[in-house]
Amino acid sequence: MNLAKNIIKTATRVLLNESEAIRQIAGFVDQGFVDCVEAILASKGRVVVTGIGKSAIIANKIVATLNSTGTPAIFMHAADAIHGDLGMVQQDDVVICISKSGNTPEIKVLVPLLKKLGSKLVALVSNTQSYLAEQADFVLNASIGEEACPHNLAPTTSTTAHLALGDALAVCLLEAKGFTSDDFAKYHPGGSLGKQLYLKVGDLLPKTDPPKVLETAGLKDVIVEISSKRLGATSVVDDSGKVVGIITDGDLRRMLEKTLDVQAIRAKEVMTPSPKSISVDEYAIRALNLMKNNNITQLVAIEGEKLVGFIHIHDLMKEGIV
Repeated sequence: MNLAKNIIKTATRVLLNESEAIRQIAGFVDQGFVDCVEAILASKGRVVVTGIGKSAIIANKIVATLNSTGTPAIFMHAADAIHGDLGMVQQDDVVICISKSGNTPEIKVLVPLLKKLGSKLVALVSNTQSYLAEQADFVLNASIGEEACPHNLAPTTSTTAHLALGDALAVCLLEAKGFTSDDFAKYHPGGSLGKQLYLKVGDLLPKTDPPKVLETAGLKDVIVEISSKRLGATSVVDDSGKVVGIITDGDLRRMLEKTLDVQAIRAKEVMTPSPKSISVDEYAIRALNLMKNNNITQLVAIEGEKLVGFIHIHDLMKEGIV
């Protein structure tokens, strides 16, 4: 077998092994999992996640996920805990201890100390007959058949299973708390993701007066307004200020192809009525989606039915939303 075929075969085997393990542990979710979620919800403290080796790496990721979804959490390395870091654990905290075997020396030293503190103990283990599982208040069963490693030694499938259970726990807590996209935005203010969640159309509008003409305006006034405001378009409003249409430079070109007798032409005869618009209070990401869905590059921004400005796809690009 050549190298390429062997690589594909191995990669496929690993992915199937790990996906099957996740499918299997889905069947282990029971009342014990529910009790664990309810204990965390009822806790007045934080979630402390601990482990050693590869489990410590998974613990760090679970902590990050919990914090970003509204459940205060901290990481404590199991080895450091028994050398001074145990002081970070408070009685009201819930401690999640991650271990494949549940029988490592550090765990056996740490567990009695945690129980003495009075903290609730959650065992996230692949061995439900282990010391850790027997001592824990709650057991999250991450039992697997074998590692994806051909020698059944390197933590691969087991760490994937632990990670998946941690995600399941975080999402259950998120939903139980009624955590919304607005809440999510508070914890993710930076980068394009955060901007998608909190930036609104009104935040991106230029401070200059938007282009607009009355529907009775002559063609000269339309051309001057489009040229002076440099957006390639102007809104058309009625006497009350309500937006009733839009005229683009493309509309002008198409009109001139039909007639050069422009003296009597009014804005309302050239405009596209009922232009695509968006409220200034809508999120900017919705403006982007509207532009994409309608194959356009700008929208009229309104407050009620009154013109506030134009939002262009370039405004979204500058903020990294596109």
